[in-house]
Amino acid sequence: MAHESTTKEHHEEVEACGPKLMGHNTVTATDTNFDELITGETPVLVDFWAEWCGPCKMMEGPLEEIAGANAGKLAVAKLNVDENQTTAMNFEVMSIPTMIVFKDGVEKKRLVGARSKAQLEAELAEYV
Repeated sequence: MAHESTTKEHHEEVEACGPKLMGHNTVTATDTNFDELITGETPVLVDFWAEWCGPCKMMEGPLEEIAGANAGKLAVAKLNVDENQTTAMNFEVMSIPTMIVFKDGVEKKRLVGARSKAQLEAELAEYV
C-alpha cells in the first residue's frame, strides 16, 4: 500500500510540473493548458482524440514519429475530447480524429479523419 501512495504522489508531482508527455514526443493538451500550448512561434499540431476511437489509435504512431522527426519545428499535442469537452466545443470539433495546426494561437489548418504518415507529412510540409 505504501508503494501505491508514493507512486500516486510522484505522479501528481510530475503533473504539477507542466504538460505531461503522452508518448515520447507528444504532450497532453487540456482545457487548462490549451491556450498556453498554442500561443508560440512554433506551430503546434493538436490531435483531438478519444480512447474509444479506432481511427484515433491508428494515428498515434504516425503522430509520435512526426513529432520526433520535427522536434523544435513542430510541436504535437493530444487533447482527449472526452476529458476536455470545453476546448473541443470551442473549436467545433464534430468528429475525431481532428488535427488542427495552430501558430501564434491562430488556427492555420484543419485535418479531419485518419491519414497515413506520408499523407500527414505532405499536409504538414509547409509548417516544418
